[in-house]
Amino acid sequence: MMMKSSFSRKVFVFVNTIIMLILCVICIVPMWHVTMASISEPALVDSAKGFILRPLGKPSLKAYSLIMTYKGIWTGYRNTLFYVVAQCLLTSMLSVFAGYILSRKRFRYRNALMGIIAFTMLFNGGMIPTYMVVKNLHLLDSYLALLVPGAMQVFYIIIMRTAIAGIPDSLEESARMDGAGELTIMWKVILPLCKATFAVIILFIAVAKWNEWFPALLYLPTAKDKYPLQMFMRDILIQSTDVTNAADAMNNTALYKTLAKYASIVVSTLPILCIYPFVQKYFVSGIMVGSIKG
Repeated sequence: MMMKSSFSRKVFVFVNTIIMLILCVICIVPMWHVTMASISEPALVDSAKGFILRPLGKPSLKAYSLIMTYKGIWTGYRNTLFYVVAQCLLTSMLSVFAGYILSRKRFRYRNALMGIIAFTMLFNGGMIPTYMVVKNLHLLDSYLALLVPGAMQVFYIIIMRTAIAGIPDSLEESARMDGAGELTIMWKVILPLCKATFAVIILFIAVAKWNEWFPALLYLPTAKDKYPLQMFMRDILIQSTDVTNAADAMNNTALYKTLAKYASIVVSTLPILCIYPFVQKYFVSGIMVGSIKG
């Protein structure tokens, strides 16, 4: 039987809808502005004021063809895909192992160990000590410099631990009676029941790693061939040196510097925007399971 909504409930839904629409506009308009500017005429973009909500002048893809001639884009894409895949595998697996161990009630020191791990979430050594550790481990200018320091994330461990703790102990006991060991129980019983939470962790790691650039600035001082995509985007946005050299064949090269910056933002953002909808369905259920149960 349908329950009649109260007046306060209707007011809440109305206000909530308005707030969500405003947030959507705040998120969409800047990206739409960048996209429209990237296909507009450069002279009109430089003289435009405010948001650009439609192409100015005759739409053109010259800015994108200019970006594609910059070989750093392809090097950055290759490196970033490697970093994203490697970091997702490494961090998610370590999060599953840690979450499983810390959720076992028969592990006597689980609360004390969890407290120590949570302490590092609030207090850490900082940028300079971390850099010194990476340097003393001889990881500078290597791929591992961007993977090892962020391999263990306390936030993901807490989410996975909470999700696993919400699974009934009877399932583990039944599997153990059938002769299953710890790894078998974790992979074939526990993990399939936490796939929504696992997918959310993968999503968080992938988005964070795709947008990451500062660790590369610190730990890859001379290895430009190992730069992620966002570092090449940073060079384009700040300097535009290599890109403008590729545009010497075009007239009015200076005008295309601005369009190249807009196009580089779209090129670096579009892949993650295309992937997100396919895993978004796991987001709500996964994050709620990992934060409420337990």
